[in-house]
Amino acid sequence: MKLTYYGHSCFKVEIKGKHILFDPFITENEFAKHIDINTIEADYIFLTHGHFDHILDAEAIALRTNAKIVANWEVATWFNKKGITNYHSMNTGGKWVFDFGTVKCVNAVHSSGLPDGSYGGSPIGFVVTSQEGNFYYSGDTALTMDMQLIAAYTTLNFCVFPIGDVFTMDTTDAIQAAKMVDCTNIIGVHYDTFGYIKIDKQKTIDLFNSAALLLKLPGIGETIEL
Repeated sequence: MKLTYYGHSCFKVEIKGKHILFDPFITENEFAKHIDINTIEADYIFLTHGHFDHILDAEAIALRTNAKIVANWEVATWFNKKGITNYHSMNTGGKWVFDFGTVKCVNAVHSSGLPDGSYGGSPIGFVVTSQEGNFYYSGDTALTMDMQLIAAYTTLNFCVFPIGDVFTMDTTDAIQAAKMVDCTNIIGVHYDTFGYIKIDKQKTIDLFNSAALLLKLPGIGETIEL
């Protein structure tokens, strides 16, 4: 399984030849200026919630690629009103079998509002299971005891967690989250983009190492094998 990081919380995973993009926020990220969104392939665009720093480029990429937008009801239908007809709505606790694998929506403790002030519904995370491996993307969230339920039904190959603090979990909470879901391979996101969420990368990696966890912080535009 390949993962390409596009900055902030945006990344793409390739499974069974399908390109699955998550939370695209690229064109207004000063650290991702070298990324041309017109070159990004996408068959699906999964959105965890409605904040601008997770949906900014979803419309443009969806219109160009005809990728299916997958999000909670409020976010999915908001895009439908903007002219996106290829969408699939889900909500917390539900799952759906796609052509690359099964996706279950899980709880995320955060907020969700859309850029025009519309109600964004409840934020969610995604647990993806496939023949090529399983992973959990928490989306923006606080540490929550609900995470320990994931380990009861899914063996994870890796997790994608926010680590920037202030708006989401910090390093300490992300380490605890990794223990709750019983996963030692972590991709860190939602850090450095804004002044409030700057981190010391080496210190953060060392803290994960001290907990017997491997934290990967790919460069923007970098593709890694998982």
